[in-house]
Amino acid sequence: MSPGEPRTPVRFDVLGPLTARDPADRPIPLRGPRHRALLARLIIARGRVVPLPRLVADLWPEPPASAVPTVRTFVAALRRALEPDRPPRSPARLLVTEGPGYALRAEADAVDARRFERAVASVAGAPATEAFDSLREARGLWRGPALADFTGEPWARGERLRLEELRLHAVERWAAAGLELGRAAEAAADLAAHTEAHPDREEGWRLLSLALYRSGRQGEALGVLRRARSALIGEFGVDPGPALRALETDILHQAPHLTPAPGAGTTAGAAGDPTERLWASATAAWDRTVPAGARARLESTAGLLRQLALTGPRGLPEARRHRWSAVEAAEELGDPELTARVIGLYDVPALWTRLDDPGRAARVVAAAERTLAALPAGTRETVRARLLATIALESRGTTDGRGTRAARETEAIARRSGDPGLLALALNAVFMQSFHRPGGAGHRDAVGAELVRLSARHGLLAHEVLGRLIRLQARAALGDPAGAEEHAAAADRLAERHELPLVRVFTDGWAALRVAEAADPGDPASVERAERALRAAADRRAGCGMPGLEEGLRALSLVALRVALRQPPRPSDHTDPGPHRAWIRPLLLASAGRTTEAVAALRAAPDPPPGATAEALWCLLGRAAVLAGDADTARRVRRALAPAAGEVAGAGTGMLTAGPVDDHLADLADPADLAGSAGSGADAFSGPD
Repeated sequence: MSPGEPRTPVRFDVLGPLTARDPADRPIPLRGPRHRALLARLIIARGRVVPLPRLVADLWPEPPASAVPTVRTFVAALRRALEPDRPPRSPARLLVTEGPGYALRAEADAVDARRFERAVASVAGAPATEAFDSLREARGLWRGPALADFTGEPWARGERLRLEELRLHAVERWAAAGLELGRAAEAAADLAAHTEAHPDREEGWRLLSLALYRSGRQGEALGVLRRARSALIGEFGVDPGPALRALETDILHQAPHLTPAPGAGTTAGAAGDPTERLWASATAAWDRTVPAGARARLESTAGLLRQLALTGPRGLPEARRHRWSAVEAAEELGDPELTARVIGLYDVPALWTRLDDPGRAARVVAAAERTLAALPAGTRETVRARLLATIALESRGTTDGRGTRAARETEAIARRSGDPGLLALALNAVFMQSFHRPGGAGHRDAVGAELVRLSARHGLLAHEVLGRLIRLQARAALGDPAGAEEHAAAADRLAERHELPLVRVFTDGWAALRVAEAADPGDPASVERAERALRAAADRRAGCGMPGLEEGLRALSLVALRVALRQPPRPSDHTDPGPHRAWIRPLLLASAGRTTEAVAALRAAPDPPPGATAEALWCLLGRAAVLAGDADTARRVRRALAPAAGEVAGAGTGMLTAGPVDDHLADLADPADLAGSAGSGADAFSGPD
């Protein structure tokens, strides 16, 4: 054979089960499993000689005495199969004897794995069109896991891992090229399976989220990043890298650079997008047809604001602002029934117990009460029920009792009416008015369960998600992380499918809480990991459109964690305590040994307002009372916390923890013992700083 002549036309495939094919593309029989293993071992040696003792050791865990002659028999059988036309006693050209062993002298193009490697290497720096086509063809070479017949063989492990890593890189490079070409939907389909099978691949998560965003599926894109965070933290104990964090920020702010250049494919919101054309056409027709002063326009606007509130961080504040304008406009028309409909149409599910804009909420409550009083006799009670629900929802966190009474009356009317939408709204009101004292997680769990069943049965998507989030919080408060995680995952799935990005604010907070609850007070690295998770969750909440959720929660979550771990707060923990200042300050003073000031601050601190953070705030006061030796405050805290026995303080937020309530009650069990502990300061905390 001349030097320039190809050495063999036989082809070998290892990207799946091992096969060999002759020049006519017919399969070559390879006899028994050790014949096949010997051939595969020589293929992955890439033309290098494998010594006979090495082959013996690889083929048998405990080689028999006849191993060496048996290998030679295998070689002879393989030579006959691979070169059936070779004349007797002529030297082998493919499976050759060389020095102390054997080598397979196959050309690189004869082995599918070598062709795949070359294709992947060739697209480095290549244009997107070339890379997309080349990698699609290269990926077609795979018929299953590399060396699929030899998954348990130690000699195959390194090569299998190397080829699999190369395949994963090819999937991601192909997807990136597809995104450059505007083929986002096609890339997303492959990347979904890719990330499901390989949750540790951050680049896969990043590309999938970007592909969904460019396909007009912003909610799903954010949901993917939430799943990535859960997988990385929960399964691997690491936070998402800077690329994932940056993409999340960019999606939340709809950064222009996420949209490909014109001509690169259709993107959400791009000029010429079919949905945008439809919207523009429909709104133009509405403006031409419906007079500006028509009542139909006002009611439709109120309904539109409900949808706007569900769209995310930008839509929610705008919806709140315009809602009050709609209510004012309705009242100016002097039609109480119209005003009742405009107020009642805004049935946006509410989960967080602190109001985003207390002043505007108070004005809405006053308008609802005026409308109730002005409704003519004979008005349907369902109209009244929606006004009562509004009063209950918009007066959450207050202590005058009118919100609680309104919620009860709403629920009674809703159950009589048989209207599932009204009952869902009433259950939301009942939930919001269930925080009149600490504890009650079991009751809220039951409310959430009914809301999930009702909403799923009647297609009330937004309230089904609300029910899941209520149950997430309740199960967390009841010390059932598995149950909470089940509802978080269900809420995420619904939010991804229906583009409800605000859901992730809560499920993301739950992911951070899981890390916090796993913190070991004796392991500084574990504590730091928990604090880092809480800070990161707080940073991601910035700009979510819910000031009542954002303000001061970072400080409270960090201070509460230190209380749960029986460690003094760090100086940086209490940056901007916001509305929680009155309950954080006594603890800071007491932990610094400033007892007199701490006791004064404790006596001045009001009862925490009704809401999801109340138990945690009471626990902060209780810890400060123990440190400062304030028996009176200790008794006050113990009485307040008693109904929450058996729950986890703060976990009802789904975002923070101050530890089991029972531990705090035990610390406060005999306030008389505190008289001698005044001045003990930070020494009263156990554990390292």
